[in-house]
Amino acid sequence: MTEERLDNLTRRDFVKATVAFSAAASVAGGARGLNAKATQRPNILYLMTDQHRWDCLGCAGNKVIKTPHLDSIAKDGVVFSNAYSSTPSCTCARSALLTGLSPWRHGMLGYGRIAPQYPFELPQALRDAGYYTFGIGKMHWYPQKKTRGYHGTLVDESGRVATKGFISDYRKWFKEQAPDLNPDATGVGWNSYHVKTYVLPEKLHPTHWTGKTAVDFIEKYDKSEPFLLKVSFARPHSPYDPPKRFMEMYRQDDMLAPVVGDWAQRYADVRKPAPASTWHGDLGVAQAKASRRGYYGSISFIDEQIGRILAMLKKRGMYDNTLIVFTADHGDMLGDHHLWRKTYAYEGSAGIPMLLRWPKAFGHDTQRGTTRTEVVELRDVLPTFLDAAQIAIPDHIDGKSMLRPVRGDKRPWHRYIDMEHAMCYNKDHFNALTDGRYKYIYYAYDGREELFDLADDPGETRNLAGDSASSKTLKHWRNEMIGFFAERGERFVRDGKLTLRKKKLLYSPLFPKKAQSS
Repeated sequence: MTEERLDNLTRRDFVKATVAFSAAASVAGGARGLNAKATQRPNILYLMTDQHRWDCLGCAGNKVIKTPHLDSIAKDGVVFSNAYSSTPSCTCARSALLTGLSPWRHGMLGYGRIAPQYPFELPQALRDAGYYTFGIGKMHWYPQKKTRGYHGTLVDESGRVATKGFISDYRKWFKEQAPDLNPDATGVGWNSYHVKTYVLPEKLHPTHWTGKTAVDFIEKYDKSEPFLLKVSFARPHSPYDPPKRFMEMYRQDDMLAPVVGDWAQRYADVRKPAPASTWHGDLGVAQAKASRRGYYGSISFIDEQIGRILAMLKKRGMYDNTLIVFTADHGDMLGDHHLWRKTYAYEGSAGIPMLLRWPKAFGHDTQRGTTRTEVVELRDVLPTFLDAAQIAIPDHIDGKSMLRPVRGDKRPWHRYIDMEHAMCYNKDHFNALTDGRYKYIYYAYDGREELFDLADDPGETRNLAGDSASSKTLKHWRNEMIGFFAERGERFVRDGKLTLRKKKLLYSPLFPKKAQSS
């Protein structure tokens, strides 16, 4: 899609498309593949966490972590086992969720300030189609209280103040509940690998506030229109600070040791003592396990809150007619390959959970409780919601509805997912492609290549780029990358070869420079 076409797509165009689609769907009598009984548009519950690895769910095969309520969503829906965040840091990942676009097309190639407005955004699209839209928790937008089509938001921004005088709704509530206490009293930083049990009463923790606020919304909801409810937890992103009972749920010795590739020595060195917010370094197995214990406890705390949300849906008789998606903006390396935090192409950073549960009336019950291997990405969330709500999916959207494979739709799926991240902690700007089996990574600063066979080596411990037996596979994926870059011009491909890029490129030419008018 050209930039001109993207800019010219307005909400007026969207409403026209919706009206036309609704009429066609009525005539067709549900020919789009949904059960004919699914005449009532569903509520949409949009659950997400921050910095949550793909493998930290029981339903993902993790035998240590305790996530019974998230597992129940998987049992009543599907797990997508090859789910990714294309640009695995907070703001750019949230741009994909907002727009349904790939990194080059939404314009954010790394961590920066999100665009003030895109011409087509998820909450406004659902609102224009008659949904009541509300967001709770971490949005990580700019300005921080911009609603982007939500009828309202109640935000927790993890202490972040991006505009003068901003105070999050969580911190206002905290001040009312505990005027003499400090919400940051636990004393662990936002990007620290350190772990500490939450020192304040559990009910004051932001995870509890987010869950309680969502439960209250559902309990009191009395509108005739269906809702889109986004519930966005700020954890398990550090600080790893679960309340005592969740910390004590796990033993440090039970945590898995980090995996370390035969290529990862370049990241092992670290200044001693290691800065709390270090992005790399061999901090030892004991530290990695300690960090994971706090991380697991934070996830189980979130799981309990999600259990309360699901219980209230069932109490109100809403559960059967609610579409649920659970995902995260990106993962957390937790010491794998001597790396910490995110922004990397590796599974710990770019691999995310993706659970989809659809309403009872949609049918396809034989699919419930199964695992799907199609490669999916955050760009697929928006079209999934449009599809479930019986709204036409605009042609400019890069994502695809994840309901399609559930229905047995035989149309072509993503051949691969493209991933990238601009220079952040170091000079690496990576570009990557994965089809869920192989992952090819190209580093533009120095031309390094990595190739992993995820079926044979899910921990990405062996770089096959230097293996003569894998030369044909490497050439195939290099050529795929060259073809993928074709639209970007000579800065990326010259004379049929991948170029070196020494300067940081944070935004693509398609990034909206100014707020779009409605």
